[in-house]
Amino acid sequence: MTDIAAPPQGARRFGLSSAEAQARLRRRHAAEARFRAYGIGAIALAAIFLVVLIGDVIVKAMPAFTEYRLTMTVTPTLEQVSSDGTTDPQALRSGDYDAVLRRGLQELFPQVTTRALRRKLNNDLLSSGAAMTLRNRVLADPSAIGQPVTIEALLDDAADLYLKGLMTGRRESVGQGQAQVTLDGEDVVLTSSAPDFARALAEVKESLREEAAADRREAARLTAAAADVAGDQREALQKRIADLEGDAAAAEARAAAADAPERLTADLPSKLVFINGGIVKLTEIGASEARGTVLVPLANTDAVTAGGWDILTLTQPEANRRLDDQVVAWLEDLKQRGMVASHFASRFFTSGDSREPEQAGILGALIGSALTMLVTLVLCLPIGVGAAVYLEEFAPKNRLTDLIEVNINNLAAVPSIVFGLLGLAMFLNFFGLPRSAPLVGGLVLALLVLPTIIIASRAALKSVPPSIREAALGIGASHQQAVFHHVLPLAMPGIMTGTIIGMAHALGETAPLLLIGMVAFIVDVPGSITDAATALPVQIYLWSDLPEPLFQAKTAAAILVLLAFLFIMNGLAILLRRRFERRW
Repeated sequence: MTDIAAPPQGARRFGLSSAEAQARLRRRHAAEARFRAYGIGAIALAAIFLVVLIGDVIVKAMPAFTEYRLTMTVTPTLEQVSSDGTTDPQALRSGDYDAVLRRGLQELFPQVTTRALRRKLNNDLLSSGAAMTLRNRVLADPSAIGQPVTIEALLDDAADLYLKGLMTGRRESVGQGQAQVTLDGEDVVLTSSAPDFARALAEVKESLREEAAADRREAARLTAAAADVAGDQREALQKRIADLEGDAAAAEARAAAADAPERLTADLPSKLVFINGGIVKLTEIGASEARGTVLVPLANTDAVTAGGWDILTLTQPEANRRLDDQVVAWLEDLKQRGMVASHFASRFFTSGDSREPEQAGILGALIGSALTMLVTLVLCLPIGVGAAVYLEEFAPKNRLTDLIEVNINNLAAVPSIVFGLLGLAMFLNFFGLPRSAPLVGGLVLALLVLPTIIIASRAALKSVPPSIREAALGIGASHQQAVFHHVLPLAMPGIMTGTIIGMAHALGETAPLLLIGMVAFIVDVPGSITDAATALPVQIYLWSDLPEPLFQAKTAAAILVLLAFLFIMNGLAILLRRRFERRW
């Protein structure tokens, strides 16, 4: 037997059972646990950001998916809806359907007699698209002329926002005491056996305090800004500061007089009293009584028991709202009659763009995006796959092919706006193709996506094992047959995955389309690749720049639609990869 030499004295022993080895093992396990914790934390943080982002978009988009309509009955006459007194479709299309709707609104509010109120009633309640609804109804059934017709007329965007609660906050309080109504000329005097108006007066005093505090803050901000300016601008700021401080002092003095009556101006929250089937706007309020004007006529002036009347406070002052209190009262009256209801806004998906936010839809942008993607796919898929097959399987390895490969890799990293400039110079200015057409958009996006598809296709071809080629060649197949009959079909799942990801990238591009004119305001839905059109990302860009609140909601809704398409396309890529993936 061979003697086993003993370890020299003082040598370190690394047995697994030693205390030092156990300590190293514990440190290694702790490091692995920390790494896993960091990874889980990063994923959780990213998920939180994603949920917050999508949740915020969903909340902002919800108003765009509903719309308020007024159910009303009108009687279209032949003189109104026909330009020549006949039922010819062309004559019916040019009829005055707005006059029919105006007459129907007048029948709903017969108390509106002055010219100013009639103009307000006709202009501030219904959308301009309400007449189109009636026109379509008459064109579909001309026998409805002269007969009562019930339609659902689309409300104006401001009225729609109010009913959705997006224009002003609301506070409703039920009258706790018995209310007494007294007529004093054109005014109405209201009293209550309970301190209902005292509480309402206290709310007005609190609003004055908040207004004074806001003026003080603004004065302090301007005072700090005035230190950095001189001359006329400094004098203007000092005058503005003096005015703010004066307004704040006056508001604070009024708020300090707790029992003094207050006049409800347009700069203070409005208070509407619903009593005896009518609506009264309070113009002056005291601790024991209130005075106001009638916006919707009262059925009677009888005393009202506790709980039979309400006070509605609109927190946004009338001066800061698009709708004044008279239009709000009409809307509240229609809502009490059950004539106004919320419906799903199907026109958002079935109509094109419009200057009126309540009528604007994304159908034109969807069709424009679909046509643009069709042109892109038809061009870039065969060219990209063909280029990848040639470079990977047939091209000789020399300086020219190396230069081509380097340029393809560089083009994949070029900013998209450069391709837009190229499309503007080549396709529009040189070749004279139609501006703002899906044809040009597809050509530009094909140039953008082509390097990505070539790189992805080459990677898919490389992933096919060499034994496949060798087996095909071994049984007598030519090089071309080996590539197209064996290698390419096996690489097709990877090619399709890269193509879909590239198309998803193209679907979300905006900058190239802006440069070729697809930012234009297009109302009609495109019917071909040469018609003027816009795309979904460009539509989002256009709406986001408009000031109307409903357009902001429609911007968020369009973002959701675009995200849905992107999720579907990326999900399809994952499905194809898993369905056709082969493990060699």
